[in-house]
Amino acid sequence: MMMKGKLSYVARFHRWRLRHLGERKFIIALSVLIGVIVGVLATILKNVVWRLQEVVGLVLAKNEGNSIYVILPIVGILLTVIIVKFMIRAPVRPGIPNVLHSISRRKGELSKHNLYSSMLTSALTVSFGGSVGLEGPTVVSGAAYSSVLSRLFHLDYRTTILMLACSSAAAMAAIFKAPIAAIVFAVEVIMIDLTTFSLVPLLLSSSAAVMTSYFFMGHDVLYPFDVKSTFAVPDLPYYIALGILTGLISAYFTKINIFITNRFENITSVWERMLYGGLLLGFLIFLFPSLYGEGYESINKCLAGDYSYLFNNSVFYNLNGHFLLMVILLLSISLLKVVATSLALGSGGVGGIFAPSLFTGVNVGAVFAVLVDRFGNQHIDKNNFALIGMAGLIAGVLHAPLTGIFLIADISGGYLLFVPLMITATFSFITVKAFSPKSVYHSQLAQRRELMTHDKDKNVLQMMEVGKLVETDFVTLHPDATLRDLTEAISTAHRNLFPIVDDEGYLKGMVKMDDDIRHLIFKQELYDSVKVSDLMYLPEDFISTKDLMEQVVEKFEATGRYNIAVIDNGKYVGFISRARVFSSYRKKMSHFSYE
Repeated sequence: MMMKGKLSYVARFHRWRLRHLGERKFIIALSVLIGVIVGVLATILKNVVWRLQEVVGLVLAKNEGNSIYVILPIVGILLTVIIVKFMIRAPVRPGIPNVLHSISRRKGELSKHNLYSSMLTSALTVSFGGSVGLEGPTVVSGAAYSSVLSRLFHLDYRTTILMLACSSAAAMAAIFKAPIAAIVFAVEVIMIDLTTFSLVPLLLSSSAAVMTSYFFMGHDVLYPFDVKSTFAVPDLPYYIALGILTGLISAYFTKINIFITNRFENITSVWERMLYGGLLLGFLIFLFPSLYGEGYESINKCLAGDYSYLFNNSVFYNLNGHFLLMVILLLSISLLKVVATSLALGSGGVGGIFAPSLFTGVNVGAVFAVLVDRFGNQHIDKNNFALIGMAGLIAGVLHAPLTGIFLIADISGGYLLFVPLMITATFSFITVKAFSPKSVYHSQLAQRRELMTHDKDKNVLQMMEVGKLVETDFVTLHPDATLRDLTEAISTAHRNLFPIVDDEGYLKGMVKMDDDIRHLIFKQELYDSVKVSDLMYLPEDFISTKDLMEQVVEKFEATGRYNIAVIDNGKYVGFISRARVFSSYRKKMSHFSYE
């Protein structure tokens, strides 16, 4: 009865909406609602993590050495694995790739457990030292609420995708309090098609999320930064060099992440994955405590020129201030952060790579600046280079140079450094593309051919399924059939193509009613002596229902055929026609744009 009441209420709301709100006004109102919801989610997740970290901090305070660092990450990952395995009972996919997968393969629909699962598990992973970020889980949680609202209000595909983009932008806006950068993120990473109409909901959802974040968490930003020196022309070669360096580190980041992730996927037991990954992660954090957790505190110290975080709680504490060791530690954590992140995720933890990318970037920028300042011919502002290194890593790891530029400028108030941000981010992007054509987010989806891009043609083809386009209204004939049987079939068939199929369903060939066949049907003396097996031919190409539409289109272009046989494991399924593919393509294309 309660479910019936809910449905009745929704139906009444639909009727009211149709009378009083046009489609576009409703979408605008919904984008604001999504912004508020995501702002609340981001606030809840941050506060839960802060509270848990306070509890964990009490444990750390009682430990005289730093041996506890070996144990804590395993505890967080163990709790995460238990919750995923016994409570959620479904895989908790990585945040942003999960959203991209839902767009490319599930028409924007996410599993309902994503409403809470990513937030709960990532909070445990991060609070106990897992070297991952909270941005991805916030994005996927917000997207899950957008998905539920889209299904509730029966939104079409293009509007559903717009709502997912709104929630993703809102998540980034709420976390970083950078609404413009959040919109750029939605365009570059989520692959939303930016139009005049889609811009308005994106702006409103981002603004609503930022205001919600301000209301609950105040105006403090993650990275307080004061620009003390602006761009100087003599520094141009150094910004270019930093861009190339961050591009190389980004390629390394991507390849190491994929390598370690694939290695862990080959381990079938979740408990073995947790044990191996947790122990390795704990050992890394024992040696380099700055790899613990998200690393925002270390980032802020680095931006302020305070490198004490490299030595605090470390076995190297007594060597604090030693220049060579400081450089070695900066290099070490820059290269090992992605290892720690990949171990946390591979062993069963949940989180994102956004914060690790920022952590790596700030340390790469810092070590570059320290070395240039010590051994170069001129003095440079090390803090500025540390800041701009973050933009270089975001541009390289995410393949999102605009996001890197606007995010770092926005969250740091560093718009006075906009030119060097552009230079470094651009050269980072150019460099990483030469070594790693796909970003971390896109690589796994690309391997499974589930990646959406900004190319509408490819996206539409990816949405089309061969199995749904197969035509089965062809008259089949047995290999032992005669010309008489073929003539009788012609009289009832509305197709001029006849597949020859044996008793087990295997396709043996085809007969097409062309000029060579047509003249035989008038020679009745051949009706019983000529068999269709003498007239058939083998198809020069065929497809499977498991093939992608891009492959189908390529075969149509290569063969020039109007119909191609569909065969699964040698058995005849039907045919797919060029006309039906084109008709479906045009229908799908209309779903992508409002304009």
